[in-house]
Amino acid sequence: MLVDGIHVHTGSSSTQSATEVQIADVQIADQTTSNDSKTVVFGRHHSGIISGAKVDSDTINGTRDHFKLSMIRDLQNSSDSCDVYIFVSLGVRPSVILIDDKFPQDFEEIQSLVASVSALPVRYVINTHHHGDHSGSNAGFLEVAEIVAHKNARDNMLRGNQEGLPRLVYTNSTAIYLGGVEVQAFHLGTGHTNGDSVVYFPDLKTIHGGDLLHTTAPFLDYANGGSSRGWVSTLNAMLALDFDTAIPGHGGIMNRRDILNFRNQMESVRQRMAELIRAGVSADEASEQIKDPGLSWTQAEDGLFMRRSVPGFYAEIAAELE
Repeated sequence: MLVDGIHVHTGSSSTQSATEVQIADVQIADQTTSNDSKTVVFGRHHSGIISGAKVDSDTINGTRDHFKLSMIRDLQNSSDSCDVYIFVSLGVRPSVILIDDKFPQDFEEIQSLVASVSALPVRYVINTHHHGDHSGSNAGFLEVAEIVAHKNARDNMLRGNQEGLPRLVYTNSTAIYLGGVEVQAFHLGTGHTNGDSVVYFPDLKTIHGGDLLHTTAPFLDYANGGSSRGWVSTLNAMLALDFDTAIPGHGGIMNRRDILNFRNQMESVRQRMAELIRAGVSADEASEQIKDPGLSWTQAEDGLFMRRSVPGFYAEIAAELE
C-alpha cells in the first residue's frame, strides 16, 4: 500500500494514549500486477442492519462500463428500513470499502452481509463522523481494515472515550484509489458536527453525505462543533460538486433539488428563530414558538431537530444577533 503524506497511529487504536496524528490532504493508492479482479465500495445507511441481503435490480445511476452502485434491501431481520449501496468496479486489487459501520454489536452481522454479497475483504472504512451509530464497529474493523475519518471526528471520538479510533485522518480532502477507481472524501465545513465527511464517487456522480443530509429533520450536535450557519455554507460547497444522486445518513435517496430544499429550510428556520428572538421570545418559549406549518422540521415532533437541537440553536442565533 502506498500512503503519501500520511502519519499512521502507532499506539493502540482503542486507547486514548495513541500518538496524535496530523495528516494533510492524502491519497491512498493500492497497486498490484493483477488485472482481472474487482473492487467493491459498500456504502450503507445506518438505520438498521440487514441479514440475507440481496442485490436489487435497480442501480442508482445504472450500470457503467466498469462499475455499478447497486442497492441491497432485505428487511426480514431489521427493525428499521435500511438500504445498502455497493459500488462494483473492475480493478487491480480485490477489496471492499464501507461507508460507516453502525454499532459495536453489529460488526459480525455487517461482515456476514458483506460476505453474502462478495467474498472480497473489507480494506477501508470511511467514517462520515464520530457518532456511535456510524462508527460503533470501528474496533472490530480495525482488526481487518484501515479506518479513515476527518481529524476532528477522531478528536471527538477520543474525547468521548470511544473505541476504534481511526489510524488514518485527513484535514481538507483525501482520496482512495483502488484499481483505477477513485473514492474521494471532503471536509466541507461545520454542520452536523465539526468533523463531517462527504464521500464522493465521481465516476457515478453520487455523494454520501452522512448526517449532513437527513430526510426527516437534522440534529445539530453543538457539543461537538455543530453549527446551523456553518451547515448552510457546507451545503453550498456540497452543491458545487458534480453529482446527481445523494445518499443521506437517514432516509431515502436524495437529488440536487432535495439538497437545495434542505439548505433552504435551514436558512428558513434560522430566519424564524432570529425573528422570535428579536420579538423577545425566551429560550424556554422558543421550542413551541418556532413551530410553523411551512417548516417540516418543526412539525416532526420525534425528529432530532425538535427533540435535541432547539436549545443550542436558540443560543447560536442569539449570539449572532448580539
